[in-house]
Amino acid sequence: MEKIPELPWLEMGTGFLVGLAVGYFLKKSFKILLALLGVGIILIFVLESQKVVSINEEGLAHTVAAGTEQFKHFAGFLKERLSRLSFAGTGSGVAGFFAGLKMG
Repeated sequence: MEKIPELPWLEMGTGFLVGLAVGYFLKKSFKILLALLGVGIILIFVLESQKVVSINEEGLAHTVAAGTEQFKHFAGFLKERLSRLSFAGTGSGVAGFFAGLKMG
């Protein structure tokens, strides 16, 4: 009978696994959000070159900056919430979060 290779995250605590899942999801969702934003901006640029729409570049820059700030606030909220996990050490949830960000 062949031995199944051990997976390192099966030996981790609950807090680390929760943090890992949240960090991984956050990074993947950010990548998807960036892809959709890129497609939208390219579409707007194409429509502008066809004289269908007019772009307020200052407004576009402000909107992107505001979205970035909201995402940073949300990531900070998740990090703070993971540090308050009652069923695990505070460090393991945050460590899992950063490991999830690295993996994603």
